[in-house]
Amino acid sequence: MTGLTNGIVSGGVIHDAATFDERLRRAASAFATLGVGNGDCVAVLMRNDAPFLEASLGAQRLGAYAVPVNWHFKSEEVRYILEDCGARVLVAHADLLRGLDDAVPDGVTVIQVPTTPEIAAACRVPAELLAPTPGALVWDELLARHAPQEGPPAPAADSMIYTSGTTGHPKGVRRRPASAEDRLRVEQMRDLVYGLQQGMRTAVAAPMYHSAPNAFSLRAVRLAELFVCLPKFDPEQLLALIDREKLTHLWLVPTMFVRMLKLPAEVRAKYDVSSLKFVIHAGAPCPPDVKEAVIGWFGPIVHEYYGGTESGPVVFCDSKEWLAHKGTVGKPIPGSIVEVQDENGNALPAGERGEIFMRIGFYPDFTYHNLPEKRAEIDRKGLITCGDVGYFDNDGYLYICDRIRDMVISGGVNIYPAEIESVLASLDGVRDCAVFGVPDAEMGEALLALVQPLEGRTLDPEALRAELRKHIADYKAPKRIEIREDLPREDSGKIFKRKLREPYWQNAGRAV
Repeated sequence: MTGLTNGIVSGGVIHDAATFDERLRRAASAFATLGVGNGDCVAVLMRNDAPFLEASLGAQRLGAYAVPVNWHFKSEEVRYILEDCGARVLVAHADLLRGLDDAVPDGVTVIQVPTTPEIAAACRVPAELLAPTPGALVWDELLARHAPQEGPPAPAADSMIYTSGTTGHPKGVRRRPASAEDRLRVEQMRDLVYGLQQGMRTAVAAPMYHSAPNAFSLRAVRLAELFVCLPKFDPEQLLALIDREKLTHLWLVPTMFVRMLKLPAEVRAKYDVSSLKFVIHAGAPCPPDVKEAVIGWFGPIVHEYYGGTESGPVVFCDSKEWLAHKGTVGKPIPGSIVEVQDENGNALPAGERGEIFMRIGFYPDFTYHNLPEKRAEIDRKGLITCGDVGYFDNDGYLYICDRIRDMVISGGVNIYPAEIESVLASLDGVRDCAVFGVPDAEMGEALLALVQPLEGRTLDPEALRAELRKHIADYKAPKRIEIREDLPREDSGKIFKRKLREPYWQNAGRAV
């Protein structure tokens, strides 16, 4: 791209709004011919690309569920989701299908999308894997053979997102289609939280197979003057895009903030970010010093919300509110109910920590696909929990301490790793970190920190521990710190702690 552009930009191709709308209506016609109807599932195994959006919105026109599949998944993981959701169709980038022959159940129609050179460069895909295989059903060719669907669309269902969970297989969050009135309220809520508006100029770097980037993208692409699909997040490339294309709106995660802030000052100074009007972040805790630095850089346009795939966004705050209540994730949005409860379901007063339960009154209810009993497990008197621990302050602002499953009990003392991770992430030379409990003969559990250094940096565990003790109580400083060249992390910014814990707990007699 050179100079200002209008339309949906993906892989070097630009579609104007009318062309994009025609393509997704052609997709609806094609899916219908393949037997997709109301309540059925269309699986999407792609990086960020225009056909991801076309397939998802085309399925929605039929009242079907788009089911985004994490493209990092291995064959067994892909097959589980395709079988569990009962997908009729799989739309996938050509290279991702190589080696997945056993992953596609009988009866699933596979449509291949050529992998773009931009995606190949970002994800290091060999050139020989980019084109569809001979004889394959190819996305553009299929659309060309079908006339655009006419008439009003069916009541749309949100994408069925499969949550990663902590144990076992992921669970599909299947939400019933909203009534026309509730759909309008949901869109208004998303416009408020995401800052969406007609004529916005945005880019999506977070993977659209995740819940929030998916919801943001499927709404924003219909409103935006410019919508850029980025195959992968690169801090300097995003800054250059903001400057060149005068982007106005962004959805980011804290890890992206950290990586942008760790660019050399002279690199950051090269790019003008003054066009930004609304930056929203979620998906993981944001260290307060990082948030404050980003507000100082971008201006008081940085907003935050908290919620989950199951609940939707339930609390929200702008920069002014956050600066007055540092560390908060916001206040309940209109129409939401949020309670901090003790183990007996009693609402706790301000200042007391407990499990967070929530719901939005007009948000369509959901079940876990094929697992209604799992839905019942997180429900308490009509409110649901994502397993987070938090508290309200006296002004009604919510703070997240940690997740219940991440809490470490060492010598009878509850320790919340998120607090330690926030400090560790801010230390010089640290790119990423994870803190969790491991078996300890004396204390029951002891804290272990795994720290990933910035490229080219060498970190000393004892020096890190000394720095930590300057900011947190000694008992919170991990007993052990290990340096790792890499940590398993989703593109959403969430570390796979279960994978890190498992080796330590395998023979300890306790599940992780």
